[in-house]
Amino acid sequence: MKIEDFGKFQHGLTGVYSFYDKEINDFALDLWWNAMKQFDLTAIIQAFNRHVINTESGKWLPKPADVIRMLQGSTQDGALIAWAKVDKAVRHKGTYVDVVFDDPVIHRVLHDMGGWILLGKKNEDEWPFVAREFENRYRGFRERNEMPEYPSILTGIANAYNGSKGLKLEPCIMIGDQDACQRVIAGGTDKQLIGFKQAAKSVNGLNLIFDGYQKTKEA
Repeated sequence: MKIEDFGKFQHGLTGVYSFYDKEINDFALDLWWNAMKQFDLTAIIQAFNRHVINTESGKWLPKPADVIRMLQGSTQDGALIAWAKVDKAVRHKGTYVDVVFDDPVIHRVLHDMGGWILLGKKNEDEWPFVAREFENRYRGFRERNEMPEYPSILTGIANAYNGSKGLKLEPCIMIGDQDACQRVIAGGTDKQLIGFKQAAKSVNGLNLIFDGYQKTKEA
């Protein structure tokens, strides 16, 4: 959704709460908006409609997780769909170019697997194992309903080189829904996601112990 959809979203959500004889407060509205804003408004309305007519779950006021589950399907289905996008992008566009997918979790999973460039170095024999690792990692994030930090753009070979030489960067390729890709770019980060810092004191302590052991042994 876009910020201009907030009014319609609030009105619709208020109607859903009223249907269940409930009133929504500002805190709950903020939770709903933050959980749902990554999705299309029309799709959200359809999900609410499916919920209220469900003979089992429709008895109770839906929670954000209930609607997200409808929008995304099972985590297995979502993982397979996500991998299909990645597989097609590698085969048709390659890892020479920068890419942005319409799903931020794809970005985080590929980052954790070594990045976009490394993915292109896998051969056909390795590909089924790469697919399985991707799907398992993807399902893990979705099952926890977790939205981790992720790189805004997956850098390809060309811009990795251009960036290192101070040359002009080439535009990225958007994979999937372009509006969703723009939201992925806006919500991503360029900072290092996993940092490393040497524990100097601990190392020095080990050195002192080692030196003491050496001196004792020599004596």
